[in-house]
Amino acid sequence: MNRLVIKGGRLVDPAQNLDGLYNIYVMSGRIASIKKAEADTSEVGNGVEVIDASGLTVIPGLIDAHVHLREPGYEYKEDIRTGTLAAAAGGFTAVMCMANTKPVNDNESVTRYILNKAEGAAARVYPVGAVSVGLKGECLTEMAELKAAGCVAFSDDGVPVANSGLMRRALEYSQVVNLPVISHAEEHELVGAGVMNEGDVATRLGLKGIPNAAEDTMVARDIALAELTGGRLHIAHVSTRGAVELIKCAKARGVRVTAEATPHHLALTDEAVEGYDTNAKMNPPLRSRVDVEALRQGIKDGVIDCIATDHAPHSSMEKDIEFDKASNGIIGLETAFSVIYGLVENGMLTLNEAVRAMSTNPAKAFGIEGGRLSVGSPANMAIIDLGRSWTVDPRQLNSKSKNSPWLGRELKGTVVKTVLAGNIVYSRA
Repeated sequence: MNRLVIKGGRLVDPAQNLDGLYNIYVMSGRIASIKKAEADTSEVGNGVEVIDASGLTVIPGLIDAHVHLREPGYEYKEDIRTGTLAAAAGGFTAVMCMANTKPVNDNESVTRYILNKAEGAAARVYPVGAVSVGLKGECLTEMAELKAAGCVAFSDDGVPVANSGLMRRALEYSQVVNLPVISHAEEHELVGAGVMNEGDVATRLGLKGIPNAAEDTMVARDIALAELTGGRLHIAHVSTRGAVELIKCAKARGVRVTAEATPHHLALTDEAVEGYDTNAKMNPPLRSRVDVEALRQGIKDGVIDCIATDHAPHSSMEKDIEFDKASNGIIGLETAFSVIYGLVENGMLTLNEAVRAMSTNPAKAFGIEGGRLSVGSPANMAIIDLGRSWTVDPRQLNSKSKNSPWLGRELKGTVVKTVLAGNIVYSRA
């Protein structure tokens, strides 16, 4: 029976509208009680581990709805062990891993393999099953079978479901299994040979651009299909002002749609590509300042429910090459909170809004345990020193891959401990 007390920290829990100094008592992996620090006269008995959180902030463990752990098949980029160590270092206690592995997670045997490998990991792993067999967009997977094996959603992320009839059927079945379908909203014909956002920067650099319409048209299609079927739709990595408006209107009409944005799309613009930096190459691409401002407002208004990293590890041989040929994607688990806290420091978001989008809402959207620190809930939490800065040193990152636009930068808001089911799974010196 593990017993733990976190004393005197500032507890920020949007799910309960809590923001104050509290002592948190943990027994057998769950929250046993929460008491206001100034009024708590309880004695801490022998055999109880005590964390002095004075001057620190305690939040529910972060939940990442969009991660590529690369296992099975691409372990040279990342594996479940290193990916979950990176998650814990970033304050995440749960991650949802995408299906574009090798073999694809399109059947129960792959799902069970992932879950078996994740036993005892530094964060809970929730597999996302493929929408179509082999991610080919031709035949639906056995969604009920994947749910029974442990999948919490379905997505062909990495490629869009181009066949509208197939997407319609997926959304119809989503009602039967009561799990969301995650849309990688991208119209390939509009993307063409594009490698970054279409605009002034692309023109100046001589790179082919990707118009906002490549995302907007597919978001509109998938919202229309969700409205037609009544299915549960989640839009991944929203990057455009138009997509935000489409989701806002859909929610107002009662369409069952949720959405996410990434830290990099909230913090960076396409100007980060200057110098042909491949660590600023991702899909969807970094967009304009107008789009970034729309995403931030979308988080504040609740139009965009979640902040998810789209953690996409790549080796140096896939990134340290010509921009046109480099793979899309960056790692993000270890830097996500600090990047978002930078927006809090600049007054663009409140801490409450940030925690809601990174913990409370992902738990709600996907039915994942956690997202709050109430009595009886899992003792999953991150303890953060908001005043402490750290430098993103590739040698100290837990991820196997180092493809991050924040390498060498100083970020504020340092995760000092991560607690999973009452056990300390990460501690920073």
